Amino acid sequence: MGLRARIGESLFARVSGPDGVANRARIHGAPGERWFAAGSPVQRVHGDASMFVGGLRALLLQTLHPAVMTAVARHSDFREDPWGRLARTSTFLAEMAFAADGDAQAAVDRVRYVHERIRGRTAGGQPYRADDPHLLLWVHVAGTDSFLRAQQRFGQRPLHAAGADEYVRQAGVVARALGATDVPTTVAELDAAIERFRPELGAGPDAAETVAFLVRNPAMPWTLRPAYALLRRAAVASLPDWAVAELGLRVPGPARRRIALAGGAFVTRVVRWVLGPDDARRVARRPTAPAAHV
Repeated sequence: MGLRARIGESLFARVSGPDGVANRARIHGAPGERWFAAGSPVQRVHGDASMFVGGLRALLLQTLHPAVMTAVARHSDFREDPWGRLARTSTFLAEMAFAADGDAQAAVDRVRYVHERIRGRTAGGQPYRADDPHLLLWVHVAGTDSFLRAQQRFGQRPLHAAGADEYVRQAGVVARALGATDVPTTVAELDAAIERFRPELGAGPDAAETVAFLVRNPAMPWTLRPAYALLRRAAVASLPDWAVAELGLRVPGPARRRIALAGGAFVTRVVRWVLGPDDARRVARRPTAPAAHV
């Protein structure tokens, strides 16, 4: 096995967990209808190495909703098992974009089952439920915006305007399946939804602790930290200035932003090289049944 293949297998194992190979075979190899057509925008986005930047950007942005952040801090094991949480999240995103219809629905059902049991009150006394359609909407719009912006800047085949709108619409299929309401279907509606959330957003103690965990002291081997630093700087540089400031991070100036984004482009290309063909192209080469949700 060559050096490239060994590095690729090591990275894939780190991100997808011990069941990654079996999950990949199930997700991409099982026959049957998919929720989305092969090569569709959601597959182009979720199958691209730009998700490494987009995923980190999404986590940072999502922390800004106090109720969402409290639910994560109290009911998630991401600090004790960050790699396990990453593997579960990446598997879910792959299932939504690429898995056979039954597997995709089963993944949604598992998440909804967990969400129904998560509830409580924030430090300020605000009640929260993980299955609250409004909170689900924030998680959705923060993730969709982050994945799309990362793909358009760092993706191998960036989506143009029509494809970006279609991605937002397709991502909304998943959000509604999870229980969100008032889900945007175009980029303009996505931008408007994020703007409507801004009065609710703010970085409390849980958010500050999470940002410190993700930015200043990530739980990973020292050998991976240089590459992670490039991803993290690119994720921060791609956030709107108001979000960076609210997170307590330094808002990058023009030169610093250009350098950070160039670093993100470089590390994304390296990740793409070691992992091989993106998942969207891999699936597009395999005949599938017609899409069920498009």
